[in-house]
Parts: sequence; structure tokens; C-alpha cells
Amino acid sequence: MKKLFSFTLMLVMCLVFLSGCSPSNQPPTDVASPSPLEEMATPETSPTPPANPTTFRLASLKGPTTMGLVKLMSDSEAGRTTNNYDVTMYATADEIVTQLVNNEIDVAAVPCNLASVLYNKTQGAIKVAAINTLGVLYVVETGEQINAISDLKGKTIYTTGKGTTPEYALHYILAKNGLDPTKDVTIEFKSEATEVAALLSESSDAIAMLPQPFVTTAMSKNPNLHIALNMSEEWDKVSDDDSALVTGVVIARNAFIEENPEAFRIFLGEYNASTKYVTSNNEESARLVGKYEIVPEAIAKKALPLCNITFIEGKEMQSKVTGYLQSLFEQNPKAVGGTMPDAAFYYSK
Repeated sequence: MKKLFSFTLMLVMCLVFLSGCSPSNQPPTDVASPSPLEEMATPETSPTPPANPTTFRLASLKGPTTMGLVKLMSDSEAGRTTNNYDVTMYATADEIVTQLVNNEIDVAAVPCNLASVLYNKTQGAIKVAAINTLGVLYVVETGEQINAISDLKGKTIYTTGKGTTPEYALHYILAKNGLDPTKDVTIEFKSEATEVAALLSESSDAIAMLPQPFVTTAMSKNPNLHIALNMSEEWDKVSDDDSALVTGVVIARNAFIEENPEAFRIFLGEYNASTKYVTSNNEESARLVGKYEIVPEAIAKKALPLCNITFIEGKEMQSKVTGYLQSLFEQNPKAVGGTMPDAAFYYSK
């Protein structure tokens, strides 16, 4: 009897062993297949956002550098972004600098030269990740005198931004066209764009250089005012490298990038999508610009196509920014923080 039991037990164990070694493409006979109803009830799997999305403390200046963000801001508020974006707009760059240095901001959209100044000031604690705005400067006039840079010879140009990038950009373009900025033209600086607009409204032959969206605002109030020169195009005509007239860039703290590498890559993708939306959907984007009180919607509709909103990263970004900063450095090293930033300044995926 014992022998029979031992033999039976051995046989069962062999069968179990053999069933475990059977080909996996043969389904077990004792497992029922799902019914058609069960198959229909099973939802399709799709990528889901992380359980704890990263929150970005993002700062920007009220103007063109924020206009490309408005779709991202709207989507974040509606819960349609992978990350969370807490965006704060500031009137001046100084406010952003203070908070960034104190680690109260993670990412910021700032003027290109300020990014270089911050890099030097923080001993390389930030990186520039993308260009978000190219040139927004335009020469405008109330007469019919200006068709080329050479026509500015002997003229008075009203503008703003003494000692800042508009002055350096104007000097660079004038010099490249054979004009001495200190002798061949008179550049009269005003503290506010509204002062320049007032002068334009009082004269029948005034010339000024202003940024968008102030140009559109001034033109809406002065029917005699029109754009004579696009300074971005004029820069490209005389530039002998891959540089560009760069207005704004996206920067981030190194520590934040290192702590959130994947979230930061996602952010760049979502920011890129936002800028593409803004440049392709003028009416809805203008509505969002008005909603966030950057400029009134009516002004935004006309100004957006002229604000050069973009998203450039990688090697192209590096070559354009390097060339632009070099042109500033040659005029005034302090404009870029004293020294040209090295390769570590540029973020790469």
C-alpha cells in the first residue's frame, strides 16, 4: 500500500513539473477567457501624469517674454499640463534677480544679457535653456524719410534704454552700416516709451526706435506713425556670424535642473508647444494676453505677429546667444557681467 502511495505521489509531482515546463503559448485549460463584454469594459492604457507633479516657480517680465507663455499658463490652471506652473509676472528685472539669487524662483524668462550677468554673479549657478523672444525693436517715423539704415545719418533718434541692450543693438547696427553712433546721428534717450510716443505725436517728421508692443500702442494713437525699419532684419543683414538680435531667454537654477531632470525636459516641451500655439492662433492668444493683463487684447492682436516669439534651443540657441553677447561685450563688458560666459552656461539635454 505504501509503495502504491509513493508511486502515485511521484507521478503527480512529475506531472506538475512537466506542466511548468510546457510552452507558454498554450493557455491553461482551467482559466476562462474574458467575455466580449469584459473586453469592452477594459479601458485603454494611456500615459498618466506623475502622482506628484513637479511645481515650477516661474518668473517673467510683463511684455513679449511672457506672451509666449500664456497658453502654458492657461493649460496649467486647467490641469492640462504634466507639471504645475506657478507663474508670476514682474514689472522690472531687478525683482526677478533678487528672488532668483535667493532661490525663491526656479525658472525665469529674462533679457538675454541679464542671463549672462546672473551667470557671472552667481558663479555659474544658472543655465540658459532656450531663446523665447528674438528682436522686438523697430524704427518708426511720422514722415517718409527712412527706408534704410543709411537714411538715419544726420537725424535725431528718440529711444529708451540708455546703457542697456537697445542702445547697444542700435550702436552695433549703425556701426556695421558705416555710421558713427556718436557723430553721424543724435540719439536722444527718454526714461519711458510714453515720453517718446508723446514726442512722436507732436512732430510731423520725428524718428524713434521702440520695442513692441509699445510700437503698436503708439501707432494706435497716432495714425501718422508707421514702421520704417525692423531692427531684427537689419541685424541679420550685417551680422557676420550666426548671432541674432535676442531679446529674451529662459533660464533655470542648476540645482533645480539637477533635482528634476525629467520634469525640466517636460517643461521645455510644454513651453515649446505654448509658443507654437501663440504664433499660430493669433485671436485666441490675444485673448489670453488680454486675460493676463499683459497688454489689451486689441493691441495684442496686432502686436503678437511682430513680437518675434519663438523657441530655440540646443546648438542654434548657443550660437545665436554667444554672437549676440559678444557684440555687447565688445561695446561694454559690464553689459554681460564682465566676462563672456563659458560653455557651461548653456543647457543641453
